[in-house]
Amino acid sequence: MTRLADDGDPRPDPGRGHRWVDNHCHLDGEADAAAVVSEARAAGVAALVTVGTDAARSQACVELATELDGVWATAGVHPHDAVAGTGALVELVDSVLASPGHRLVAVGECGLDYHYDHSPRDVQRRVFAEQIELAHRSGLPLVIHTREAWSDTFSILEEHGLPARTVMHCFTGGPAEAERSVELGAHLSISGIVTFRGAVELREAVAAAPLERLMVETDSPYLAPTPHRGTRNRPAWVSRVGEEVAALQGRPVAEVAAATTANAEAFYGIGPLPAPSSDGERS
Repeated sequence: MTRLADDGDPRPDPGRGHRWVDNHCHLDGEADAAAVVSEARAAGVAALVTVGTDAARSQACVELATELDGVWATAGVHPHDAVAGTGALVELVDSVLASPGHRLVAVGECGLDYHYDHSPRDVQRRVFAEQIELAHRSGLPLVIHTREAWSDTFSILEEHGLPARTVMHCFTGGPAEAERSVELGAHLSISGIVTFRGAVELREAVAAAPLERLMVETDSPYLAPTPHRGTRNRPAWVSRVGEEVAALQGRPVAEVAAATTANAEAFYGIGPLPAPSSDGERS
């Protein structure tokens, strides 16, 4: 694949040719998830984590992870869906964890979203806290979604205790929020937003963040990176995110690819990962 430089000329994407992990995508909404995974693995994506946002979609993610090579799943209740509660989610997590060979690797995405307020804020806070406790009880990592709610997010984490492995998915804060997250012990997952020139504070935060706390994601099918902005995002484009992180930190792309992949392997307990293949179906 090539991408267009600012002057419109095609040039190779330096993010290609390395091993990546897309640690946050949504395969359950894809018409042909196997084809999406095969494309990603052909592009060097060694693993994909497909993320649940309610009990039914979490179940779908768990099923996809059993069917497709290189895919792992999370289970959670998104703040938009917090009014549904966590009863069905807890039943699902307990059932899956009791199954040998399961590929459930985290609780989430969960958290707070004060931009849309699709669920009342008090309900969001309660359901977020319940999923923090579920992560503690299950020993699984926690995947957090926070938007325009940093103060309450940090307060709830401090009250209930940060799970040993916690990631701020699609991190969109600035240097202060990044520093506070890292101080608490969280990882930062960087999405295609980092390629948007208007995301000044995010880009400043990424430039200064410790590489050992960074992972990369697409959040596909949302948030396609430049130069694909405005189109349906694909896990195969996670290398573009890593390339931008490397540029902001002044590091070789190979170093960022190796570090973020190792970080994801350790965080989700899925390593060491084999080299990706173009065959998306589990053998």
